[in-house]
Amino acid sequence: MPNKTIYVSDDDLPLYKKAQELAGNLSSAISIALRKYVELEEGRLEGYDEITVRVGRGTGRKQRFSGVLLAEGGRSSKHGYEAFKVYRSRTGKYVLHADRSNLFTVGADDEQYLSGWRSWIGNWSTDQSWSMAQGEATLDVVDTVEELRELIPEDLYELVEEASGHPTVEDLDI
Repeated sequence: MPNKTIYVSDDDLPLYKKAQELAGNLSSAISIALRKYVELEEGRLEGYDEITVRVGRGTGRKQRFSGVLLAEGGRSSKHGYEAFKVYRSRTGKYVLHADRSNLFTVGADDEQYLSGWRSWIGNWSTDQSWSMAQGEATLDVVDTVEELRELIPEDLYELVEEASGHPTVEDLDI
């Protein structure tokens, strides 16, 4: 295996020592860091961003991937909402991030304010009760645009279908 010499400034020495402690040896730490850097930089040059989304209930956990946003949209009713974002990943798959939540429930006396003109101005009574449920976000990965048809609203599907035919980055000679 060839040897490479890396010169480290005195200011960066603590960073290198910490990396060596975490990775077991400095060579592994540098290789891991360079692999991640090259992957992210190549993706960035191809027009992809590093996307981090929340999945699960409440605060959930975070998941990260390299992709480009194709379209986003949502729908709501008196019972809750769904917000969708569709990405194309660097590997060519389609990624759907869906955030679903129950909006709220109201007390029995407030039921009259959920429809008609009163819903536009609200209930200004000081005697109100309400509650909200924790939402749940999911991440689905599919191979083709057609597989998204059953997962998202039709108008959003049409936007995704149109956007999927466009290149991630178009270089203009202007």
